[in-house]
Amino acid sequence: MRVKICGITNLEDAQIAINAGADALGFVFYPESPRYISPEHAKAIIDKLPPFVEKVALFVNETPENIHLTCHQTGCTLAQIHFDVEDDFYPQLDFPYLRVIRAKTPEDVTHYPNEYRLIDAYCEDYGGGGKRLNIEWFDAIDCSKIILAGGLDPKNVAALKRYDFYGVDVSSGVEASKGKKDPDKVHAFIEQAKL
Repeated sequence: MRVKICGITNLEDAQIAINAGADALGFVFYPESPRYISPEHAKAIIDKLPPFVEKVALFVNETPENIHLTCHQTGCTLAQIHFDVEDDFYPQLDFPYLRVIRAKTPEDVTHYPNEYRLIDAYCEDYGGGGKRLNIEWFDAIDCSKIILAGGLDPKNVAALKRYDFYGVDVSSGVEASKGKKDPDKVHAFIEQAKL
């Protein structure tokens, strides 16, 4: 499984994640998040990163114009759209994007089966808040284009292997405190995900 370490707020955490084998890093451009990072700070980190690492910009309640501008200014390579929009929103982005499904029911995880998408547990606040989805919802579906998020940590990620998810996305499950990663948890999570 591919691994995204989300909620990166400093260069040290970014380097720890990359050295541990992360495929992608996530930068949260949502001011109300405890993991918020300014575009200027994100660019300073991204400018120092090695090639071949996906830099994902997470957005909540933003316009296509601001998403496009922020991604280009920071050097991010993918926009993660973590809020509900109409389908005509995506063609306006003119930038690679990842749709997020905030699942409330088993039916929600079956939406958009022909495209790569991130499925997170529904939470009143944006971001899963460490809330975990019912994994049985995925028993009878093709998970090869699904990136799973929500309530993941080094102790439970290996159990997902049988579902053949495209990837997993973790933030709070590898933190020492909000916005600061725990190096041991980051290493353990990636090692377990890639067994």
